[in-house]
Formats: sequence, C-alpha cells, structure tokens
Amino acid sequence: MDLVAYALAALSAGNLALALVGVVAGTVIGAMPGLTATMAVAVLVPFTFTMEPAPALIMLGAIYTGAIYGGAYSAVLLNTPGTPSAIATTFDGYPMAKRGDGDLAITLACLASVFGGLVGAICLLLVAPPLAEVALAFGPVEYFWLAILGLTLVAALSEGDAWKGVVGACLGLLLSMIGSAIIGGDIRYTQDTQFLLGGIGVVPALIGLFCIPVLIDLVISRDEHLRIEGKVAGFRLGEAVRIALANKVNLVRSSGIGTLIGMLPGAGGSIAALVAYSETRRTSGDPESFGKGNPAGIIASESSNNATVGGGFIPTLVLGIPGTPADAVVLGALLVQGIKIGPALFNEQGAIAYTFIIGLLVATVLMLPVGLVLGRYAYGSIIAVPKALLVPAIAFLTIIGSYAIQNNIDDVIVMFGIGVIGWVLNCYGFAPAPIVLGLILGPLAEQGFVQAWMIGSATDNLLGMYFGRPISLAIIAVALLTLLYPTISRRLHERKARRAARRTTRETH
Repeated sequence: MDLVAYALAALSAGNLALALVGVVAGTVIGAMPGLTATMAVAVLVPFTFTMEPAPALIMLGAIYTGAIYGGAYSAVLLNTPGTPSAIATTFDGYPMAKRGDGDLAITLACLASVFGGLVGAICLLLVAPPLAEVALAFGPVEYFWLAILGLTLVAALSEGDAWKGVVGACLGLLLSMIGSAIIGGDIRYTQDTQFLLGGIGVVPALIGLFCIPVLIDLVISRDEHLRIEGKVAGFRLGEAVRIALANKVNLVRSSGIGTLIGMLPGAGGSIAALVAYSETRRTSGDPESFGKGNPAGIIASESSNNATVGGGFIPTLVLGIPGTPADAVVLGALLVQGIKIGPALFNEQGAIAYTFIIGLLVATVLMLPVGLVLGRYAYGSIIAVPKALLVPAIAFLTIIGSYAIQNNIDDVIVMFGIGVIGWVLNCYGFAPAPIVLGLILGPLAEQGFVQAWMIGSATDNLLGMYFGRPISLAIIAVALLTLLYPTISRRLHERKARRAARRTTRETH
C-alpha cells in the first residue's frame, strides 16, 4: 500500500478543485432548511458519471461532509436544522445566537465538524475492515436494543420535564407505526387514505416539527428574529479554539460515538448527534446549562454528526451495506462507476479506495476555511434580512424540501399538519426532539423486535434471543446506566451535601 502515491494523487490540482467545489456546494445546500445531505448528494451525483472513479468519489465525499456541516447555520441562526443531523445543534446554538454569540457558535460548529470529520476519515483509513466486522455482528436483536438505548435519551432531550419527553417519544413511536408494517405488511392507522400507506416520512415530519413552529412564532412575534447588541465580532476563532481545547474530552468522545454509530446501517448522523449530546450532558458538571446556550452541546452535536461521514463509509465500502441514506446514493454511484464493493476492494482497487479516503481527509480540512468564511457572511446576512422576507423564504424552502424527497404533494400536507400540531404541543411544553427521536427509532425497534421474536420462536429460545447475546447485554447495560445515572448522581450529590452540612454543624458547635 503506497499511501504517499495515493496522497499525491488526492492532492493534485484537479482533485483539490473538485474537493473545494464539493465542500462549498454541500455547505450551501445543507444550510437551507429542509434540504438534506442526502438530497445534496443525490442532486449532484449525475455530474460525476462522466468523471474518473477517484475524482468522482472525492467530489461526492466533499459534498456530503460539507452538507452535514452546513446544517449548523440555520440550526444556530434560525432554530431550524438545515439537515436532520443538526437537530441537537439547535438546542444550544440558537440560545447562543439570541444572546449575541451566534458568530462564536458557528465557529465552534466549524471546528468541531472538522475534528469529527477527521476522526471519522482516519478511522475509515486505518481500521475499516475490523470495524466493518463489528457492524456485521449486529443482528436484529442488537438493533432492537440499540433503538431502546436511543429512546433512553428522552430524559436528556425533554428540557426539564421527563414525563412530557416520554409522552412525546410515545407520540413519535405511534407516528412511526402509521402505514404498512415493515414485516408482514399489515395496514395500520391510515384512516382509509392512500397517501398514508407509505407512513409518515421522517424528513417531512422533521421539517414540520422544527421549522413550522418557528415560522408561526416569527409571524406572531413583533420582535426581530435575532437581536444583536453591539457589533458582530466575526470569526472569534481564538475564543472558539480555547473553548474547544477546554472540551477536548467531549470532542474525542463525541467523535468516537459518531464514528461507531455511523458504521451501523440505518443509524445516521441524527441519532449519533442525539446520543453524543445526551452523553455530554450526562457527564457534565452543570447539566442544567444545556439547552440554554452551553457551547459543549454544539461541540458534541457537530463533532459526532460529521464523524458519521467516515464511519458510514466503512460498511459501505467493505460490506456494500450503506451506513447512512447518503451512503446509499454514493453506493449507487460506485456501482455505476464499475467499482467492486466488498472485502476485496482495498486489494483489487486499492488506488481508487485510498485516493478517495485521503481526498475525504483533504475535503474535511478545506471545510475549515470554507466554513469560517461562509459562516461569517451567513451570520451577517441572516441578521440583515428583514423578517418579512425571511419567513416566506424559509416557508418556500420547507415546501421544496418536503416535496423533493418523493416528488409528492402529500408530504407537504403531512409536513404542515404535523408542524401545526407540533406548535400546539410546543405551547404546552412538549419539545419536538423526543417526538422526532421516537419517529426515527420506531421502525428500527419494530423491525428488530419482530425479527428477533420470529427467530427466537423458531429456535425455541425466545428469552435467550433477547438476553443471551454478548452485544445485546452490553447495550442493555449502557441503557440502564443512562437511565439510572441521573438518579444515582443526584443521590450521591445529596449525600455529599448532607455530610458537608453535618461537618459544618459540628465545627460551629
């Protein structure tokens, strides 16, 4: 394996130009509410069919990684995630923007995205075959427990009211059951309508829950969308670097979470970001500050969702199993290019594979200057645009984003309907994040549970199927720890406070 030759090929003028164009195009598309990273790759993939395989893959990888980062812009400045993986970025990004730190939030998002993207790409370069074998060890029951683990994040996403978070997650699970059953094909809760047969799409529901309530609030409120006191400082790079260094453990942990979850087929950046955010909040000394503008929340979300880019390519390249929806589009492009996907890829077509991986590293590095420059202008532009123009523009993009997934006007109706319901629920303190979490994890949990039940029944080992596999037991242990940690931590803190009070009392007497 001649990495030097592959690096020189990736650093050629043509490939550098393609990586730069891809990062810029992906960032711009990802910044628009409702236009997902998958859509960015799908729209631009036909332009790569006439290219050589390695440059084509470099451009697609650059578009993908740029779009994942681009979602942070609207998440921070408009409280509407540009891509599904930027959901968790809204939690602390928008509160930072409202207090005048939007430029700092965007710079932090850029630094964290670059770090997470580099971790994911380096893991792809060094340990793709071993990590792919780990992903292959996941069966239906492991995916079921992984979904249950994801649902334990509700407590961290319910903004102080765990019961409302549980209700929201249950509502999301109910929404995920509408339409044709994943296994068996039973028709459920369609009210004899045709457009609900396919179920509630995740992207239209996500756009509705996160974008429509914001639009309604913008229309109702007489205030400007962002009030900035004083002059916008610009990059605030030095301050952002100091905050990132202070959160170095958070950066590494979240990037690792993103890489591992990215390599699990069907998981994706939205789940990775929510898991990383939850873990960061759980291990923080000040969990109450999350959701109110804590920079650690942005670092966790953005480093993890960009790490899924490299992580998702591991099963895509080695096993031919796409780790994320965008990887499925890239997989189609690989097949069009005549590339043989599988374990032999790195031996038979190593030049293409390694040139692409190094090109992905280069594109991630290029994201730093591109992200900082675009972020500065995006911040100033969003602030300067009058609300009378901003609201119709966002509304138009939400319609385009929900319609373009399947070219179906019914998705737009679903988006608006769920959005209005989400706004009403928001008024009563029900956050949208648990609902989206239930909607995303519902199909994963249902498919894993039913398949495991069928296998366990056929082998007469139902209990062992769910509780007798090592990976399943490890996931169950982590889920229990996630559920019980806040209670244990609170009791330990109370016990320590009582001891300190007794000590103080003895000293005063």
